Amino acid sequence: MTSPTTHSTLAFQEKALYHQILSLKLLTDIGITFPALYLFWQHPFIVGLIVTFVPSILVSALVMRYANLEPYKESRLGHYIRRSMSSLVVALRLLGLLVMCVGAWLHMLWLIPVGIIIVILAWLRGVIFPT
Repeated sequence: MTSPTTHSTLAFQEKALYHQILSLKLLTDIGITFPALYLFWQHPFIVGLIVTFVPSILVSALVMRYANLEPYKESRLGHYIRRSMSSLVVALRLLGLLVMCVGAWLHMLWLIPVGIIIVILAWLRGVIFPT
């Protein structure tokens, strides 16, 4: 990560795009999913929401503020998400998470892998449907 005084040439939208592929961000999002699903299974709704979203939002804010995302922009993965990570794809990823959370809440275990598949397919949209 860079110091807060380092000036990045990336615009906010670019930071919002490229921070999604930083390993810390990915590990946070993946790492909180299953504890959050457990909480939704047990029905403490507010705690489940907090665990689902607060760590991800905090890591996003810190990464977008302090991390040097320029190398990610120039990477193969950066080029891939620039082409394929539209707002629709982000919405599909969120839909997949919602499906998993609803599955946990309703104790419909089969919805959890369905949600995982939705998230994976959203990430792979550019591979499945190249432009």
